Amino acid sequence: MKHSYSGKFVTLEGIEGVGKTSNLAYIRDLLQQNGRECIQTREPGGTPLGESLRSILLEHRHDGMCPDAELLLMFAARAEHLARVIMPALSAGKYVLCDRFTEATYAYQGGGRGLGDGKIAELENWVQGELRPDLTIILDAPVHIGRARAGRRSEPDRIEKEHDDFFTRVRNTYLRLAEHYPQRIAVIDADMALEDVQDQIRRVLHEYNIFSWKY
Repeated sequence: MKHSYSGKFVTLEGIEGVGKTSNLAYIRDLLQQNGRECIQTREPGGTPLGESLRSILLEHRHDGMCPDAELLLMFAARAEHLARVIMPALSAGKYVLCDRFTEATYAYQGGGRGLGDGKIAELENWVQGELRPDLTIILDAPVHIGRARAGRRSEPDRIEKEHDDFFTRVRNTYLRLAEHYPQRIAVIDADMALEDVQDQIRRVLHEYNIFSWKY
């Protein structure tokens, strides 16, 4: 896919507890050590409006939110994020590293909530146009392992409190997306030692031409 920007857009995905935060920091440090200017951001969030919407989406005071409302709020935050942060950075030639993006919407709202792909695809095309990440890395681990790790980290938010069957659907959707878009989505086994996970990440960044270096 041809882009009108000179930067690179890399997103990190996965269920709770797979190590997105630590591995995003690893990718950022790796890029910076190799002379790339990058910004790190997250979804939902990344802007003042996006962070306000994140609170609405994740706080327990909105338990029972209508799935369609949840989906629309995700894309409202994304539209602002693209306009204020992502597109300006990419146009300036920067690398954008994002903790979750639209693949998460397909996984959580499409798979987890059972909304399917149709509505999401329409919103994706409307809000993003032709923009897709240059590389999406899915950190994959069995649901029981990810949830156990996440449970040791913090109290679950509104979405994290869902049951195992919800997260099984989320994980399965992520894997289906990777099978369908192998040219831009890579799956990494996150049920390994951190050093081994990061070795996989380094190789994927090289294989997908995000940047090259000598091993």
